[in-house]
Amino acid sequence: MPTVKPLPSYLITRYHGWKATTYADNEPWYRNLADNGQNPRAMVISCCDSRVHVTSIFGAEQGEFFIHRNIANLVPPFNPDGEHHGTSAAIEYAVNALKVAHIIVLGHSNCGGVAGCNDMCSGHAPELAEKTSFIGRWIEILRPGYERVKDIENEDDRRRALEKEAVKVSLENLAGFPFVADALEKGKLSLHGLWTDIGEGGLEHYTPEHGFKQV
Repeated sequence: MPTVKPLPSYLITRYHGWKATTYADNEPWYRNLADNGQNPRAMVISCCDSRVHVTSIFGAEQGEFFIHRNIANLVPPFNPDGEHHGTSAAIEYAVNALKVAHIIVLGHSNCGGVAGCNDMCSGHAPELAEKTSFIGRWIEILRPGYERVKDIENEDDRRRALEKEAVKVSLENLAGFPFVADALEKGKLSLHGLWTDIGEGGLEHYTPEHGFKQV
């Protein structure tokens, strides 16, 4: 495959630095993780956005979080149709195999995927409405959230509200997975919704009673 190139030199340099410092100082811990497998307490579903750094926000170490990232931190509805479902597969593995105690959906400010949904649903991004757009088909998951905020006139306020709707829609869809619903009913699992402001470093948590409130 002629299009596959060696790793850029700056990444190789960073790797060797990590191996000589962080890994060397914690080698027994890494070997324990390798030999005994992972046992994370929580699964985090977050956005692909490079500015959202889940482990940094919570000061987490390797092995603490089972992390799944996708465009706009979305969870699709339960739909076992025999097709490819990366997010659903990750949720199934987290709940049924890893037995996580918590699933956290983490949204964020200035989300490009959410902005794309707003543009598509309002008719300003016809290219995303095409069936050939992977992004468009994915962010269609968020359309129910858009319908709830579409009457907000201010564009910035609508996008901010839609970012939080992305968290709420995902939580609603999570509850529709039978194995998630079963774990919730038995008290073995809890769901959590969070939204972070990248610029301010703020973190809000969601409850049905009070909406999003600062942590």
